[in-house]
Amino acid sequence: MSATLERSYQPLQPYGPELGEADETPQDSGVMIHVVPENSRARWNHVEDLDSFFTRMYHYHQKHGFTCMILQEILELLQFIFVVMFSTFLLHCVDYSVLFRDNVNATAHQKISLSDAVLPTSECIANLGALTWVCILVAVIFWALRAIKVIYHLFQFWDIKQFFNTALKINDSDLDNLTWHEIQRRVREVQLEQQMCIHKSDLTELDIYHRILRFKNYMVAMVNKSLLPVRLHLPLLGEIVFLTRGLKYNIELLLFWGPWAPFENNWHLKEDYKKVSRRKDLAELLSKHILWVGIANFVLCPLILLWQILYSFFNYAEVIKREPGSLGSRCWSLYGRLYLRHFNELDHELNARLNRAYRPASKYMNIFTSPLMTIIAQNVAFVAGACLAVLLILSVYDEDVITVEHVLTAITVLGAVVAGSRVFIPDENLVWCPEKLLTAVLAHAHYLPDSYRGQAHTNRVREEFSQLFHYKAVYLLEELLSPVVTPFILCFHLRSKSLDIVDFYRNFTVEVVGVGDVCSFAQMDVRRHGNPAWQTSVTSPVKPQPSGPGDAIKAGMHTVANQYTQAEDGKTELSLVHFTLTNPEWQPPTDAEDFVTALRTQARRDANQLLSTAGVGAVNPLYSSLHSVSSLGAGFSSLVASIFRGNTAAMAAGGLMDSSVGMMPLFSAGAVQSNLGSGERAPGLCEPMVPAPTVRGGLSRAEGPIHSSERGLLYR
Repeated sequence: MSATLERSYQPLQPYGPELGEADETPQDSGVMIHVVPENSRARWNHVEDLDSFFTRMYHYHQKHGFTCMILQEILELLQFIFVVMFSTFLLHCVDYSVLFRDNVNATAHQKISLSDAVLPTSECIANLGALTWVCILVAVIFWALRAIKVIYHLFQFWDIKQFFNTALKINDSDLDNLTWHEIQRRVREVQLEQQMCIHKSDLTELDIYHRILRFKNYMVAMVNKSLLPVRLHLPLLGEIVFLTRGLKYNIELLLFWGPWAPFENNWHLKEDYKKVSRRKDLAELLSKHILWVGIANFVLCPLILLWQILYSFFNYAEVIKREPGSLGSRCWSLYGRLYLRHFNELDHELNARLNRAYRPASKYMNIFTSPLMTIIAQNVAFVAGACLAVLLILSVYDEDVITVEHVLTAITVLGAVVAGSRVFIPDENLVWCPEKLLTAVLAHAHYLPDSYRGQAHTNRVREEFSQLFHYKAVYLLEELLSPVVTPFILCFHLRSKSLDIVDFYRNFTVEVVGVGDVCSFAQMDVRRHGNPAWQTSVTSPVKPQPSGPGDAIKAGMHTVANQYTQAEDGKTELSLVHFTLTNPEWQPPTDAEDFVTALRTQARRDANQLLSTAGVGAVNPLYSSLHSVSSLGAGFSSLVASIFRGNTAAMAAGGLMDSSVGMMPLFSAGAVQSNLGSGERAPGLCEPMVPAPTVRGGLSRAEGPIHSSERGLLYR
């Protein structure tokens, strides 16, 4: 993937000269400056590190304020102490021969209590070996560093609290009543008063997103361009995707915020990385740093592995005992969260989309069962269930049966076996509709390969989708193996990508005035990084409209991207649409505005066509919507499908049409807005009848503005 496209590095003006923001001052632009008291203005005037400031501000809002955040960090410190002390106690301070009655003469009591099995303090300390003392010493050092970090965070978030209370006029008790969109609006107003950023008189929504998501956008772009070595080929398992929290932490340490990272600070890439003449030297240097970090991971592997085992045991043991089938449920993988993430998409926006996609994704994965595993699971469940039933009946008849050695253990194990076997037994009432379920997933997830279309029933698609949406048991196993596997990935896979990474930074980094160096993909420039397949029907609003559904005007706008510079799967275009919907007041540059306008026109036309065919019921409208504009890819089709479902549901609610026509029970009447990813009610062809969507997790988790707006996909 190595390339040397960029010979020079040029700063990028925000949105181009047509908006007139590059050299404008507040006085030149005619903006009325509200003069605030000097002591209040000086406090947040010219914040040096706006990236960290806005990130803390975002976390402060999402984590419900100062008290909740500090309490959480303090309890995490106490939890670490508990894990270390409790593990040491279990290993060295318990006489298991007494606890298990192996030594009958160990106690004079007829009935053994827990205190009889606990060794005296002096004997407990004497049992500590050299290895245990080393582990305790490392734990104390780690805890001390964490404690210093918590104290530092205490002062940082106290300053954020003062900013919210004083500058934004928001009390902590009101945080859950305000959306992030409202917080962002007030921050932009404060910028006009206090000039937190002195390089620009006004901050846009995109400026704030760029600063919060600067490194995250790079990660999303690297995954989109298959730059990170997360796909491994194993002899018996074939190709697997391996990305854990530990591996992700090491990659971010090396590439973004570590002492040897390419970034000079949070907002500026080192100048050498912008020079093509230095690419090979920098690649060798980066390769050396990756090697040293890999060696450090290898040396610390025993300690990290021990911590992973202990933490996982204490965290999941009770859950597995209470709900043995919980490991058979699914969750989005770390790779899936990066693959499905839009550019400039905050965590709560991503979580909202994936939460909506969770149910259809689970239904889709559950319809695939192995006949062989089903037969085995049914027989195992029968045998284990029979034994469990006998033990339970005997326990009810005489409670002394519980005191018999290993009876309680047998009941627990048999219950877990029965619950685990049920995971492999399909629901006999399950309806086989893989295409519709995968279509429903696409409507929320937005990114699935075009090769999935018409192949949702195949095991190949199911196995590939399981890389994005895997079992919790697989997630737990990967995290346990991470300390062992991570050093090998760093030393033998990531090192070979050093030159590609250096070229990626040079070719896909732009300097935005007032923001700093950002990933060029995050600019959502459809001309530079757009997918040519998405541009075929794009037309400028100043040009004549197509005379018919099939007439596309080619002269409107053409992308200059090639295979190397374009974002895969239409990520640039879909990110632009998503950002426009969640930030309706944002003024995009001309090219982006032209694309969104043309897309809105195309979507309105296709939705009208689908609505007209729905009345006669000749075809399934959802199926038709996914195949009506294949030239724009599955992403656009999913938007059209979402619009149609919302309008059809609205008409059914108002008695305007038969609700059974083309509708599927897995969608609600308010699904149109949730599919489009905006917290406001998106207008459609039949405006007033779609109820406002339910916001999950409180108002602070809402995407975009909560109040109605006329700006949406179909109407401005």
